[in-house]
Amino acid sequence: MIARDPRHPLLTATAALLTAVGHWVEFAAPDPADPADVYLLKARTPAALALARRLEAAGAVVLNSAAATERCQDRALMAELAGTAGLPFAPSLSPNALRYPLVVKSRHSRKDDLVAKVLDRAELDELRRQWPDEPLIHQEFAPGDGWDRKLWVVGRQVFGELRRSELAAGSGSESWTVPLELAELALWAGEVFGLEIYGVDVLEVDGEPLVVDVNAFPGIRGQLGAPEALVRLVQRQVPGPAREGARWLRGAGGGWGQ
Repeated sequence: MIARDPRHPLLTATAALLTAVGHWVEFAAPDPADPADVYLLKARTPAALALARRLEAAGAVVLNSAAATERCQDRALMAELAGTAGLPFAPSLSPNALRYPLVVKSRHSRKDDLVAKVLDRAELDELRRQWPDEPLIHQEFAPGDGWDRKLWVVGRQVFGELRRSELAAGSGSESWTVPLELAELALWAGEVFGLEIYGVDVLEVDGEPLVVDVNAFPGIRGQLGAPEALVRLVQRQVPGPAREGARWLRGAGGGWGQ
């Protein structure tokens, strides 16, 4: 797994399950002379993406692909692709045509990036002073019900959770059965972006779903069955003869960031 922290619960549980059925799971720098059957791209830094591209060029299977991962890193490109495909996606606003309140986000998605609700021009100017070198995008504020519908997909299995929006008062989360229409929306998003392991954040606005973010290989936690779904996805990528005996599932851990 090309990952910053191999101790992530999803990764450790998946590694244990793969080991139990005869695969060899290793967190170490990839050896081009001894390629793995499958690489899992959890990290999203430039170094991790460059490594994934080199592995793909050598014929390796990488999940998610470097190209699919990159499509989710640039929120401006994300909105463009989603709009072209017809996904119900939060519209971006031109800096010359802002309407308040609005949502301001870092253009480049990453851990601890900027997501903030802005009420007026003074708040926006202050935010720009606090983040002077940060490329920003502006989205129309969607008055939802205060809950984010967090959807996670592994292969084509959909998991979900209700979580208090970071732009709303309060905190917490609730277990939740994903409605069929939202599961179909999540799978559609995966097809648009070419993803196998991903997250989709959805708001409900006037009774209709609105996608506000898509994340490649998110930190899925506490979802019963998610490690098993990831194992099944990995095993579908392994060459036929390798399914019959112990094989390598290698990865790169340490130093890649999120």
